[in-house]
Amino acid sequence: MLRAMALALLLANALYFAWGQGLLAAYGLAPARQSEPERLAQQIRPESLQLVLPAAAPPPLPPLAPSAAVRTPPALGAGVSCLQLGVFTEGQARTLRPRLKASLPEGSWSFESSGDSARWIIYMGKYISQAAMNRKRQMLAQLGLPFEPPLSPMLNPGLSLGSFASRAEAEEALAQMNQRGLRSAKVVLEQPELPSLWLRLPTADAALRTKLDALKPQLAGKAVQACD
Repeated sequence: MLRAMALALLLANALYFAWGQGLLAAYGLAPARQSEPERLAQQIRPESLQLVLPAAAPPPLPPLAPSAAVRTPPALGAGVSCLQLGVFTEGQARTLRPRLKASLPEGSWSFESSGDSARWIIYMGKYISQAAMNRKRQMLAQLGLPFEPPLSPMLNPGLSLGSFASRAEAEEALAQMNQRGLRSAKVVLEQPELPSLWLRLPTADAALRTKLDALKPQLAGKAVQACD
């Protein structure tokens, strides 16, 4: 019995050895080949591995310089401003000019006209009573003509049917109103032309203002103010 078992074990070892050496491959009995190209291609080659480090964060970009197209233009020099004084009559300006020339730099000042123009109106009045003026109001309303009190107190109580820059314009408008049935109206000068002048210093700095202050007694009490 023992001899039979030993013989069987010896036979099994011989078969295993023959199988492991591929001696039974002709009978379809052989272990899987470890030298197949496809298996070698799947193997990891440690010599080809590379260590990849994470990229360092890029340094912050410097702040952009403001574009020349949007830069704020430089301001005028500190303390420089436009000043004006007024109003002066032509006679006052004529007296003041020599003193300004002697005290202020040339080109730093000038007189500019801002006179009120003449005003002509188509006028009806003066009326001796409120009742008389009310009758004229009713008549003008029937003719479809606008009216208002004159601006000059010297012409009240009366009625103004329009104001004009020249006598010719007023006369032409009156002729058209007469064709519509208007009577007893006339053209009068409500306000004559009143010439007036402003003393203007467009670029007054501290030094120029100091010189201007020294001229106050000759400035007819006119206050210094910022230009309009």
